[in-house]
Amino acid sequence: MKSKFVLLILPLAALTFFVIGRMTAENDAPLNAQTAQNLSSAMHGEAFAYAKYTLFAEHARKSGHKELADLFEKNARTERFEHFAEEARLAGLVGSDEDNLRDAIKGESWEFDHMYPDFATQATAAGDSAAAARFQEIRQDEGRHRDAFQAALDKLQTKSATPGN
Repeated sequence: MKSKFVLLILPLAALTFFVIGRMTAENDAPLNAQTAQNLSSAMHGEAFAYAKYTLFAEHARKSGHKELADLFEKNARTERFEHFAEEARLAGLVGSDEDNLRDAIKGESWEFDHMYPDFATQATAAGDSAAAARFQEIRQDEGRHRDAFQAALDKLQTKSATPGN
């Protein structure tokens, strides 16, 4: 159960960093603070439902319940490709490639530097050694993600600084 929790919480944690500071309406006018907060909460819920329903579908399929798996997958797609996408558009979630990379680096850095070390320390103190080990393992993945995003940003910036591009 704890490993499922870890797998489900990851998309939500990552989403937090994409949403912070990017809340603008379609016309580039700032959103009301409450509306921005509500969009963020709604996107967290949709992202969590997508991840959860995808795992539920995988389990149902392994259990021999194809129709149930199909139902979970259909609803997961709606949560992600309709609800989340529409809310993200309203929130102005996606920016330029450079802005998106900077945002991703910020989120991955925070997870690597603060979130996962804190989670591992707390899990260790609570005696949840499997969760602590998983948090440490995932932390390393987040560091690699951060570094890959940084390399992509450096490459993009170098390319755009080259005459003729």
